[in-house]
Amino acid sequence: ARRARFDPGSGMSRLITEKVTRAEATQRQGRAGRVAPGTAYRLWTKGEEGALAAFPPPEIASADLTGLALELALWGAAPDDLAFLTPPPSGSMAEARRLLQMLGALDQQARMTHHGKALAKLPLHPRLGHMLLRAGPKAAELAALLAERDPLRGAPTDLALRLEALKNPKGFQRNRSYQLFHPVVERIRSETRRLQKHGDSAPKDRVHLSSAAMAALAYPDRVGQRRKGDQPRYVLSGGKGVVLDPGDPLAAAPFIVALDTDGNPREARVRMACQITLGEIRALFADQIEWQDNCHWSKRDRRVITRQQERFGAITLDDRLWKDAPADQVATAMLEGVGDLGLRLDGAAARLAARVELLRADGHDLPDFSMPGLMENLESWLLPMLGGVKTAAAWKQFDLLPALRAALNWEQTQLLDREAPGSFTTPLGRKIPITYGAEAPEISVRLQELFGVTRHPSVGGVPLKITLLSPAQRPIQITRDLPGFWTGSYADVRKDMRAQYPRHPWPEDPTREDPTLRAKKRR
Repeated sequence: ARRARFDPGSGMSRLITEKVTRAEATQRQGRAGRVAPGTAYRLWTKGEEGALAAFPPPEIASADLTGLALELALWGAAPDDLAFLTPPPSGSMAEARRLLQMLGALDQQARMTHHGKALAKLPLHPRLGHMLLRAGPKAAELAALLAERDPLRGAPTDLALRLEALKNPKGFQRNRSYQLFHPVVERIRSETRRLQKHGDSAPKDRVHLSSAAMAALAYPDRVGQRRKGDQPRYVLSGGKGVVLDPGDPLAAAPFIVALDTDGNPREARVRMACQITLGEIRALFADQIEWQDNCHWSKRDRRVITRQQERFGAITLDDRLWKDAPADQVATAMLEGVGDLGLRLDGAAARLAARVELLRADGHDLPDFSMPGLMENLESWLLPMLGGVKTAAAWKQFDLLPALRAALNWEQTQLLDREAPGSFTTPLGRKIPITYGAEAPEISVRLQELFGVTRHPSVGGVPLKITLLSPAQRPIQITRDLPGFWTGSYADVRKDMRAQYPRHPWPEDPTREDPTLRAKKRR
């Protein structure tokens, strides 16, 4: 069975041959006896018949809907206004409308334009009709070629080869090894003569266009820009990606129009294309080219990228550094980078977060300073403090402590300092940072600095876990009961420490001594 199917490679519907369905086979069986008794022969086995589809698919589910979208716009109707047996797929309709807007047949509100009305009168696909109206009768041959199958087999992708073959088929065949399909050439020539009549209705003030420029008129979504790198990979103005064979004559072209591909949805291979110049792109699509401010986080570069780009769809015609990008946009982009790089809580920032979480666990109304909570609310507490941070290196040096402090109001700060202070003040007046760990708040302090302390220090009613240090700052005892340590195991510690550190005081009763960090003078 011959069916009209949307060919993603060519961007239009084409007739393709598929296996018949069971319903179609039954219909054809009936034809054998519609005039007189007859016999129907089925050229397959019973088993193969069971594998056939029951019914042919509705054409609207697989066809190119550009013509339907144009017709509906001409009527002023939406798809939902009509009682379709099978409603058109919403995604295909949206893609058809986007193409018609690129062709100038619909405005931004999807309403019909004068150009769209002229396209609707032509017995052509809107792509080819648009090209014919803009370029005139000279585009008839190219329109006929694009509507047909490729007349060359085994040839490079260059469109110029096909146009040369159409002008002189016999001479072309003598000089090249490519296989030329003469029946296809004849159909293209016949269709060219028919289309030339419609091209006469094009505006008389049209300018002469190259074949590449005319092709771009029909395929504004297939204008491709070569990506960076050694491989001939291209991004198309419509957002898709294509690739050329590395040995193809067009492989080095900075800009192409991809007229036919293999339809691969990830990265299609180009089967027919032509080279177009940047100047032609600017001239053809001046009303669709616009400058865009681009400020985003680049995972590859690990920095905020600020560029001003002249863009036609998904391709970039000019790219400049955006020197005066607004600080708020840079900070917002950097916030995305923080999500990529992650938070780093250490030092004073980690201690502050732990203090807040300790009180929050006791039921106090404080912000969520857990790691998931901080990541979820980055915009509220971190965004205002990200001024000047643009790179992963700068983020690594960024001090989170001021941002965390700013997230607490005055009452919350007072509560925190009262119930879970950030430091312990020794009898000598030194402030020792308190670490709020999983077990209990803890400090590390020189043993001699706690001489005379007879009550165990605590915060928020919780005894501090104290790591007592030697004069060399090495741990010698951990206690949660300092008075019990003085009267208990201190005697054994004193015995060991006097031999190792004879210049430091080790009194028999440390509760009666003054705290000190001094050592005895050498004799």
